[in-house]
Amino acid sequence: MDFDFSGIIPAMPGLWNGMVMTLKLMVMGVVGGIFLGTILALMRLSSSKLLSRVAGAYVNYFRSIPLLLVITWFYLAVPFVLRWITGEDTPIGAFTSCVVAFMMFEAAYFCEIVRAGVQSIPKGQMAAAQAMGMTYSQTMRLIILPQAFRKMTPLLLQQSIILFQDTSLVYTVGLVDFLNSARSNGDIIGRSNEFLIFAGVVYFIISFAASLLVKRLQKRFAV
Repeated sequence: MDFDFSGIIPAMPGLWNGMVMTLKLMVMGVVGGIFLGTILALMRLSSSKLLSRVAGAYVNYFRSIPLLLVITWFYLAVPFVLRWITGEDTPIGAFTSCVVAFMMFEAAYFCEIVRAGVQSIPKGQMAAAQAMGMTYSQTMRLIILPQAFRKMTPLLLQQSIILFQDTSLVYTVGLVDFLNSARSNGDIIGRSNEFLIFAGVVYFIISFAASLLVKRLQKRFAV
């Protein structure tokens, strides 16, 4: 087959816009997912059985369904729920629905990472903080979580790499990310194979470079 990659250079502005969209989705999904996941992790570690069970049910549910279903559900079903509650049509848009879907889906995975990180801290530190008169929230915020986040940074980055790859699923709701931009530009000039190969190479380079960073951090934190 005669490959011609010359059409990629003129399409760079559109491809860059798609990459910006992909990075926005990833960053917002990671930040929101870590925030919500931390709350869920603290709920799972709570002495309250109700909070622990609610958080556990949330994690088990979202880890048992595909991300594509979550994206589609938020895009199609949430407006109907809002209309049923408010009585008015409230479109949330493809971008917002995808961001919320990524946050809630990734929170289930970040929750387990944070929970494992907190449990890896010796319990004696919690007892020592309480002996000094610190409250539970102060101990978690000032002593336990900073150490736990340092230990689990490689795992958080690894999950972020997975989310970077999963952002390609937004094509189902018509959002133009990097992969969707490459596909559409390739279809326009009849060179879809070349554009998809280029997109695959870009995904590989970014993911591989990030994986090397994760391995380096793992060795550094192990010391």
